Amino acid sequence: MSAPKRTPGSPEQEALSAFKNSDYDKVTRLLESVRAAREPSRRLIRLGFLSYLRLGRPEEALKLYPSLVPALQPDDSGLLRQLALSFITSRVRDPQEHVRIAAYTALAEIGDPETAPVLEDGLLDSSVLVRARAAEAIGKAGLAATSGALKRALHDDIPAVRIAALNAFAETKAPGVREEFTRRARRDEGPELIFALAGLVRSGKSDALIDIMNAATLPDPEVRMAAIGVLGRLKRPSSLAVLSQAVYDPDPSVRAFAAGALGELGDPGGMAPLTHALGDESARVRSIAAASLGRLGLADARGLILPLTRDPVGQVRAGAVEGLLRLGDKTAILVAADLARHSDPSVRGAAAQALAAATNTKALPVLEALLRDQQPLPRLMAAKALGKIGFPAVIPLLKKGLEDTDPAVRIAAAGGIIETLSRSKTPNKKAQR
Repeated sequence: MSAPKRTPGSPEQEALSAFKNSDYDKVTRLLESVRAAREPSRRLIRLGFLSYLRLGRPEEALKLYPSLVPALQPDDSGLLRQLALSFITSRVRDPQEHVRIAAYTALAEIGDPETAPVLEDGLLDSSVLVRARAAEAIGKAGLAATSGALKRALHDDIPAVRIAALNAFAETKAPGVREEFTRRARRDEGPELIFALAGLVRSGKSDALIDIMNAATLPDPEVRMAAIGVLGRLKRPSSLAVLSQAVYDPDPSVRAFAAGALGELGDPGGMAPLTHALGDESARVRSIAAASLGRLGLADARGLILPLTRDPVGQVRAGAVEGLLRLGDKTAILVAADLARHSDPSVRGAAAQALAAATNTKALPVLEALLRDQQPLPRLMAAKALGKIGFPAVIPLLKKGLEDTDPAVRIAAAGGIIETLSRSKTPNKKAQR
């Protein structure tokens, strides 16, 4: 007697079985075969969507998202986050270095512990910048204390990677961290010494701050920049005098670092040295000083920044826009809109970057226009700015950014979506099931 014929299951049942067996290619083939004949069920579309993500094909998954979440319905935050993350992780081994850098930069901004295997893989990349970004991302994700790969990165051949690993460890309270920084402070030199000292300060050895402040006056400008940058991030009030003096440094790069560090320090006493820096011969120094004055949050700074909105250098005007936006001056949007039409794409990009400081939705039309710019740089900076603004209203714009022709822009848009979703105080709980 012959065996009974096997009755094939429905496409949904076959797709579910294939999905459970990790046969994602089969799921997508089933979906496409059904789509060729009729409209697939929502269940089958969802399985196809998730399968495309597992296969590292987020562009295909994006085409399915509107079928799962119609245009006028609220986003499914769980699915949208998975989609955005796939746009980033699918590019970590891209043949183009700048795309890999963009991917790991986005992962550093996100700081997601679930991406640990990808982050540790990045420490093996041939690119110095990728390895440095991967080390930074491991720190942001709170994985430094347990990451063996990051410990190995402390001995990388390239100082920039070792410094990134040092900075990542500085954020952790893991046993032995202070001893590691102590050993390095005795052995290292140059910028690496500065970051080892910063690790000691963060671990509670406050007298190491004096060594950093002393280093801010050493002959090597690279060491001075490292020391000044670290002092700004450490935000110790006693650093004000050193940073204030550094705006008079003979090296314009050091003066620029000083202007930025005074903004990070946030001490109202920084207003006088920053006012001096507004008249610096270096456009970069003037731009950073204008933005930093805004960081101080002093109402009197508005009158000092306003003249720089007429500076002959576009990047300086962009710095003034950022400073004014930080002070709540809505008229800065008009200056930004003018810069967004500048013939130089780097100026348009600077305008987009400045708009990241906006605290209301009035900046969105300008950023939307920049997101359609003919050059990739303004589009990239617009996507990043939208992610920093973080209002729910930016999500539709960033979803459009996922369709950009440039992979780096798509990555930036994806990172912005994840950052925005993470800030949401009312997540879609149903989507997280």
